[in-house]
Amino acid sequence: MQKSTIQFLLINCFVALFVISCGPVTKNYTPKKLDKTSYTVPYFSDSKTDYVYKTNITVYGNELSGIFIAKKISDTSHRIVFTTEFGNKLMDFEISENDFKVNSIVSELDRKILINTLKEDFRLLLKKDYQIQEQYENEASEIYKSKDGKRDNYIFISKKDMKLEKIVHSSKTKEKFTLFFNSENNIFAEKIQIVHQNIKLKIELNYFKSE
Repeated sequence: MQKSTIQFLLINCFVALFVISCGPVTKNYTPKKLDKTSYTVPYFSDSKTDYVYKTNITVYGNELSGIFIAKKISDTSHRIVFTTEFGNKLMDFEISENDFKVNSIVSELDRKILINTLKEDFRLLLKKDYQIQEQYENEASEIYKSKDGKRDNYIFISKKDMKLEKIVHSSKTKEKFTLFFNSENNIFAEKIQIVHQNIKLKIELNYFKSE
C-alpha cells in the first residue's frame, strides 16, 4: 500500500513542472582573484563505507519517506539504492561523472522525467572533483565557479570554518537546484538537502544512526 502510494505520487508530481524567472546568478557576488584552480568534495569518498540516510521527499506538497544508500564502488562511480522504510527496493542506480546505469527500477517509477531529475541530483551530490574558473565572495562565503557542460556549479565555502556549505547548479541566468550540507567535521555530511528552484521538489537526507 505504501509503496504504491509513493510510486503514484512521484510519477504524477514530477510531470508537473513550472518555470521561475530570476536575474544573473552572480548579481550579488563580488569577483575576486582565484586562490585555487580545483576543489575536492570530502563527502562520499570512502569505498569502505555504506552511506545510509533516512530520506524525506517533499514534492508538490506531498511528503514521502524512505532509505537512501550510497556506496563508492570505484574511483569514479557510486551505486545508489533507494528503498521504502520497509525495505522494498524502488530504484538501484550506478552513477559517475559520465555514465549512468539503471540496475533496477519498479515499473511504476520507470519514467524518463523522474530518472533524469534524480540522475542530475545524484550526479552532483556524488561529484568529487571540480575545476575552478572564477572566484567570487559575499559576506559569509568564498564562492568558486566550475563549468559543468552548458551549465555552472557554484561552490560555497564558509569563511568562518572553511566548510562546504552548499553547491548551486545553474544555467547562465537561473539557479536550477541547490545542495545544502551540514557537517560537524567537513569529512562526513550528517544532513543534506537538495532543493529545486524550477520544480517543487525537496529531498532531505539525514544520516541513519543504527541503534
